[in-house]
Amino acid sequence: MTVEIERIVTHTDFDGVVSAAVCSLGLSCEKFVFAGPVSVARAEIPIGPADAVCDLPYPLECGMWFDHHPGNLEAVRLRGIDPGTIPGRFDAKPSCARVVFDHFSGAGLAMPGHLALTVAEADTIDSFAYTSVEEWRRETQGKLVDMGLKAKADSFGDQIRFLGRLVLLVRDLPLDEIARDPEVAGRIESFRSDEARMMKLIEGAVSFLPGDAAHELVVMDFSHHNRQPRIQRNLAYLLHPGALGALTINSSFAGGRKTNGLSFTLSLSMNLTGRDHGKDAGEIMRSLDLGDGHAGAAAGRVDCSSKQEMLRAKERILAEIWRMWSEMPVGGGG
Repeated sequence: MTVEIERIVTHTDFDGVVSAAVCSLGLSCEKFVFAGPVSVARAEIPIGPADAVCDLPYPLECGMWFDHHPGNLEAVRLRGIDPGTIPGRFDAKPSCARVVFDHFSGAGLAMPGHLALTVAEADTIDSFAYTSVEEWRRETQGKLVDMGLKAKADSFGDQIRFLGRLVLLVRDLPLDEIARDPEVAGRIESFRSDEARMMKLIEGAVSFLPGDAAHELVVMDFSHHNRQPRIQRNLAYLLHPGALGALTINSSFAGGRKTNGLSFTLSLSMNLTGRDHGKDAGEIMRSLDLGDGHAGAAAGRVDCSSKQEMLRAKERILAEIWRMWSEMPVGGGG
C-alpha cells in the first residue's frame, strides 16, 4: 500500500460504520471522522490526501475513496476526473461495506469470519432487501446493532464517541457479542422505547399525493416542526403494509436552527424486493437535482430564501416526484 492513511472519514449509518471497520483492519488506522453527504459535498470538513473516505461523495481530494452510489460516481465524471485514477474502489454493490471488503480481500488480506457475516448484514440493511414487513421486523443481530446506532444520544459529542467505539467493536467482534455490550444493549432498549413515540408522529404526518388512489407512496411531512424529529420512516409500513415507497419531508436545520430549506428522503418498500420494477429513488433525486442515493433509497434538499418560496418549492417538488414515480413501471416477480 503506497497511500499513507491517517484518518477514515465515513458516513454515520450502519453501512458507514461497517465500511470504516473493514477499512480500519485493511489500513491499520483507528482515527475516524463521521460526516453526512452534504457536509462532504459542500467541503464543510477538511479532507486531504491522508484520509480514506467511505460511503460518501468524493471530496476535493483524498487518499482513498470507497463508494457504491451511482450519482456520486457521475459527479466525479462531471468534474472531469477519471474514476480509475482515484485510489480505492467504486462498485454498485448493495453496500459500501461490500465494496471495501472486496477491495481488501481481493488484495490478499485475510478477513475474519465474523466480519464477512457483518458485511452481509450491511448488504441487507443498506439496500433494504426484505420481502415482507414480517421479515423486516424480525430481529437479526445486525438489526439490533443498527437499532443501537440509531438510538438518541445525550449529545452530539456522545454520539460521535459512540460511533468511534462501535467501529472498533464491529472490526473486532461478531455482532451477537456487540449486541450484548452493556452500552449497545442499553441503546437498543432506548430505541425500542422510542419507537412508540415515532409511531404517533408518523400517524399524524401521513398523507398521500393527489392521483395516488392506490396509496403507493406514503408521504410524511414534518416540515412544520420547529425541531428536527427523530423518525424511522419505514415504520410507516406498519400502518400501510401495501405501500411501495415512503417519502419524508423535513425542514433543513443549520447550527440547530430551522431554515427555509427542505430535505427529502425517499425509499422503496419491501413489496418491491425481488420484483422486476423500474422504481429508482436515486434517479428521482438526481433528475430533480435535489441529491443522490441508490435505487432503494435516496435523499436530497432544496434551499429557499423565504417561507413562501419554500411552500411553492414543496408543492412543485412533490408534484415532480409523483410524476416521475408514477411513470416508473412496476413489474411482476423476479
